[in-house]
Amino acid sequence: MTAPPASIYDPLARAFAEGHARDIPDLLSDAAFAMDGRATPAAVLIAITDAAHDPQVILTQRPRAMRDHPGQVAFPGGKIDPGEDPITAALREAEEELALPRDAVRVIGTSDVYHTGTGFLVTPVVGVVPPGLTLTPNPAEVEAWFEAPLGMLLDPASWSSNAVFWRGANRHYLELDWQGFRIWGVTAAIIANLSRRIALEGLRDAA
Repeated sequence: MTAPPASIYDPLARAFAEGHARDIPDLLSDAAFAMDGRATPAAVLIAITDAAHDPQVILTQRPRAMRDHPGQVAFPGGKIDPGEDPITAALREAEEELALPRDAVRVIGTSDVYHTGTGFLVTPVVGVVPPGLTLTPNPAEVEAWFEAPLGMLLDPASWSSNAVFWRGANRHYLELDWQGFRIWGVTAAIIANLSRRIALEGLRDAA
């Protein structure tokens, strides 16, 4: 008999639980740059394709005409509506932005809230999705979508560190170019924080 394809879900869930069971100081945050006391709850979906040997992460590029973070690479996501929790909001937004069926997502859990300089409190929701999903971007919210290897994103060696003078101080940020897409800012910081929660070597061993 042919063995069933290996799944990333169990090793990823174990690594996620182990990483979130310990205190990790100095996670990245832009709270120091937030102005006007704005703190709008939001959620994003970190959708990882279920392929143990080469899992990918689904990312989008925001339209350049959007008010917040125009043209930037992002996870599917947005504001949390009244009555929603972060998981519900992240799944809803992914469905609205990419027609990603919420029942196709096996949710693993929520990670560290990231405070953006534009005043959003972003909860990352990590989940596993089948590979090869047919996704249809909503042009009002998504200019393009692509996949990037999970192993590359979680590897600190993949990223370069830069700084820019912003709102009266130097803001340090991470950056990675992947197939013509520039991954930086909030998305890069969320990935960097997640990489401190998920042991890349453990996932490689599982594969």
